[in-house]
Amino acid sequence: MSRTPGSFIDGDWECDAPEWGEARNPATGEMLARLPKGSRETAVRAIAAARAAQPAWAAATAWERAALCRRMADAVEAAQPHLSRVLSVDQGKPLAQAAGEIGKACDGFRMAAELVKYMTGETIPAETPGRLVINTRRPRGVYAVITPWNFPVNIPVEYLAPAIATGNAVVWVPAPSTSLIAVEFMAVLAAAGLPRGLINLVLGEGPVVGDEIVSNPGTDGVGFTGSTATGRRIAERAAGKPLLLELGGNGPLIVRADADLEKAAEAAAAGAFGNAGQICAATGRVLADASIAEPLAELIREKAEAQILGDPLQQGTTMGPLNNSGVLEKTRAHVESAVAQGARCLTGGRQRPDLGSDLFYEPTVLVGVTPQMDVARYETFGPVVPILALDGDAAIMEVAPDGDYGLSMGIFSKDLGEAMAMASRLRAGIININERNNFWELHIPFGGGSGTQSGIGRIGGRHTLEAMTDIVTVTLPVSGY
Repeated sequence: MSRTPGSFIDGDWECDAPEWGEARNPATGEMLARLPKGSRETAVRAIAAARAAQPAWAAATAWERAALCRRMADAVEAAQPHLSRVLSVDQGKPLAQAAGEIGKACDGFRMAAELVKYMTGETIPAETPGRLVINTRRPRGVYAVITPWNFPVNIPVEYLAPAIATGNAVVWVPAPSTSLIAVEFMAVLAAAGLPRGLINLVLGEGPVVGDEIVSNPGTDGVGFTGSTATGRRIAERAAGKPLLLELGGNGPLIVRADADLEKAAEAAAAGAFGNAGQICAATGRVLADASIAEPLAELIREKAEAQILGDPLQQGTTMGPLNNSGVLEKTRAHVESAVAQGARCLTGGRQRPDLGSDLFYEPTVLVGVTPQMDVARYETFGPVVPILALDGDAAIMEVAPDGDYGLSMGIFSKDLGEAMAMASRLRAGIININERNNFWELHIPFGGGSGTQSGIGRIGGRHTLEAMTDIVTVTLPVSGY
């Protein structure tokens, strides 16, 4: 599909490698392209290119860097029809959702372009007479960025745009299962006038090229979105470097007895079935007051059965296949284990290979789930809504923090005072009241709560730009002393 299927280093495409992988359409199994797998040497060359390009870019004005971000946004917007289709066939999400993701990527570049022009330092009073103390912000240098397959365009932009806007260079390793859209996206950015070496795309396996860029002393900071286990390994290998880690979640959607059940059901379904549940802030589990659990489950079942599962390119499809066999196996294992332990499948719970591939899995609603079941304790990352019926707020608040995650949670209640009281006791980066778990906007800080396994730092808006810069303090004598 691409005329340039390979890594992009120092402004050139590298299309030769001793090992090759295949990009396959998860909806059909069709091979889309063969892609070379980079080696550690490939990653080292990319780091060298980024280090050579970064000083001149850091010396550019904020307005010049903003102009490049705007050009890249315009180029991506112009290529939206092409990129949307490639994203859909490479990742598996419906075409309309793919187009929405490309649009958000454009917004991300434009937001970074505006925010960087108004980043400010500060002056600090000095106790010592005759000294002026000034804080300024400077780019950290070269960023190692590793991104996942669930949002393979917008999540990279959450790192790339702030990094470039603030004067850093980047070495980017995308997920192997969505490397084709990464190549097509990189081609669009390169055509927008990207300086050589400023963004370098390295294809390959995480334990090889990913490990190299996070551990190599030539990179100065690390940005990663992905699983908790991989994030922990990256933190070890990148010891001493600034980290932005957005990791897993299994956030509860709390539904109190006084909640608007129709709205709560809509939120649960949107958070569980959007992108086939492959969202780190998805509806991990529904914690419902026992008095309303049954009618709530029926409403969620209706919304699950209203989903149109099928070909992502077909107009009207609302849910495509899962992206890869690993997430399919975990989804199936969680559902089957729950049913074996006494849960009941209200709807779904089956693979649908008749739709084109083994990766199609029906939207699923489970009732009779207990806190000890894997589907309640661990992130499923598939289109499953486990519903736990609990006796009152005290029981709900006992179960809500269960597990190691603390990314995003939701609370439905007509009593905002009680909802706020609950929110004040929960440990998570985002707590949405009367809204789906995965509600987020590009400028809002997003990340894991302290003491959880959901990440370090915040992405979103000015918070990412600040995280990708160092505070440098300069003191100088004031005239007359």
